[in-house]
Amino acid sequence: MTTNLTLAVAQVGGINTSETKEEVVARLITLLEEAATSNAELVVFPELTLTTFFPRTWLDDDQVGKYFETSMPNSDVQPLFDRAAELAVGFYLGYAEQTSDGRRFNTSILVDRDGAIVGKYRKMHLPGHDDNKTGLPNQHLEKKYFQEGNLGFGVFDFHGVSIGMCLCNDRRWPEVYRSMALQGAEVVVLGYNTPDFVPGWQEEPHAKMFTHLLSLQAGAYQNSVFVAAAGKSGFEDGHHLIGGSAVVAPSGEILAKAGSERDEIVVVKVDLESAQPYKESVFNFAAHRRPDAYTIISDRKGRGEPLPLSFNVNE
Repeated sequence: MTTNLTLAVAQVGGINTSETKEEVVARLITLLEEAATSNAELVVFPELTLTTFFPRTWLDDDQVGKYFETSMPNSDVQPLFDRAAELAVGFYLGYAEQTSDGRRFNTSILVDRDGAIVGKYRKMHLPGHDDNKTGLPNQHLEKKYFQEGNLGFGVFDFHGVSIGMCLCNDRRWPEVYRSMALQGAEVVVLGYNTPDFVPGWQEEPHAKMFTHLLSLQAGAYQNSVFVAAAGKSGFEDGHHLIGGSAVVAPSGEILAKAGSERDEIVVVKVDLESAQPYKESVFNFAAHRRPDAYTIISDRKGRGEPLPLSFNVNE
């Protein structure tokens, strides 16, 4: 049984449209090599790692196609797979996927220390809009460019460690972590791109970082898992993305966090057994959960009226 895992989150500074995928992959390899010098076993890269965050821009179908990968690995990304296998370091990578029948997803993969893909996830909670909102600093068009994920919330074996996967906006939904924790996930890995400006979502600037970290910490604590989150950050094609790449413990405490908005590696050796006191006490699911009382969660999608009383107030 594996009791320790050395995790690295690889924060990636802004990727501009002018950068080629070859140049981006070279940056990722540099981060991977740096993580390897600290004995990292798994490196977490951001969402849509290989390109600029193109959903901020309204593009025609023929313009957006260049951002999608039709196979993985491919000639652009193979050097990352090769170097990772040489170093015996696994990784998690987010990218835009186009399937053989033309469907498009916001996707991530888990690659083991031998360079084999052992897990795949397609983003379920797509934020933003699909109409052209002109006159804004940027848009958020994930609903235009991607279909909702169809693979569910999987948990995959990574050399004896159970790994759950999600992406960006998924981290804000408690059902995501719970779905993976119920499958025995020990670590949840995720990548994100969080802009300062999001159409229809206005809040004080400091709240972007607060709610990001709050989501990671709540997910980790309430489900007795470690959470490792890597973001793209800094200025990208003139638009700002928050940093805050971090590793969070099952206690909800932040074990380590990036201190910049540049390319940066944060490495933590986590003790997987430290989650057991939480799993065996306050969050002993088998002993304390009441799925029969939660049916509204799956039966109702949006907010609505209170349910009818299920008891007589006079009894």
